[in-house]
Amino acid sequence: MAVRQRLAAMTAAVLLASGLTACGSGGSATPTPSGVPTSTSAAPTGPAKPTDRSPHGVLLSAQLAMQTARRAKVSYRLGSDAGTGPLFWQPKTALQVKRSTPAEAEQLIVVDTVAYQGGDAATAARLGGKHWERFSGAPSADGHREIPYAGLIDLLNPVEALAAATADGVEAQFVGEEKFEDSTVEHYRVSTDAERYAAAQVQLSQARRDGLRAALAPGGSVSLTLDLWLNEKDQLVRLQRTGTGESGRTDDAVLYSDFAGSISVQAPAEADTVDAGTRSVSPLAR
Repeated sequence: MAVRQRLAAMTAAVLLASGLTACGSGGSATPTPSGVPTSTSAAPTGPAKPTDRSPHGVLLSAQLAMQTARRAKVSYRLGSDAGTGPLFWQPKTALQVKRSTPAEAEQLIVVDTVAYQGGDAATAARLGGKHWERFSGAPSADGHREIPYAGLIDLLNPVEALAAATADGVEAQFVGEEKFEDSTVEHYRVSTDAERYAAAQVQLSQARRDGLRAALAPGGSVSLTLDLWLNEKDQLVRLQRTGTGESGRTDDAVLYSDFAGSISVQAPAEADTVDAGTRSVSPLAR
C-alpha cells in the first residue's frame, strides 16, 4: 500500500510539472544566445530566469531578455551626439532618431541596409525642396551590403553591451539596488576594455568590430567600465560606458524603455528623397 501511495504521489507530481510546462510555453521558440542558461518553463511576463543568480548569471539572463524584447525606445548621449527614438536590433536592424544636438541633419532613419538623413527645413533648402538624403550601405568583401551608420547602432545595441559584459574572463559585480524613475533597479558593474568589448561581438563583420573598438577607445583608451541597471524582468534600462586612456575618454549613456512595445520605423516617401550614394560603417565620430 505504501509503495502504491508513493508511486501515485510521484505520478501526480510529474503530471503537475508537465501541465505547468505546457501552460508556460508559447507557439514558437526564441533563439537563445550562446552560453545563456535556459529553463523548461517560461513566465508569461518574460523569459525565465536562470537558477544562477550570481552577477554573471543575472547578466546572462539580461542578455536573453533583451534578445527576446527585440526592440525598445532609446535615449542616448554618445560623446557630442545625442538623440531619441525607436531601435530594432532583431530580426532586422532599424533605427529612427531625432537628434537633440547639432548635427548634419535633424533626423536619421536606418532600415536594414538603407538609411535616410534629413527631415528638416535646412535639408529641404539644400536639396531643392526634398527633405531626405538616401544612403545605401557600402558593399562588403563578400558582396553583401553593410548596414549604414553601423557605428552608431553598435554603440546603442543592448545585446552587444551584454555580450561584452558576459564575455569570458570579464568579471561582474553587483553594486546594489537603486531607485530609477518610479521603480527599483539592480546596478551591476563590469571592468573590461575596448578590445575585449569588440571581440565579444562574434556576429559582426571584422570591419564592424574594428570600428566599434576604435569608437570605444578614442585616443587609445586602455580601460572600460560598464555600468548596467536592470529592472525586475532583467531588462536593461540604463547603460553607461566610461573609459580612460592617454589622450582620450569615453563617456556614453543610453536609456531603454517601451520594450517590445508598439513602436515602428518608417522610411520616408521615395519622392521626397535624393540618392546620395553609399555610406560606410566607419566609427562614430567623438
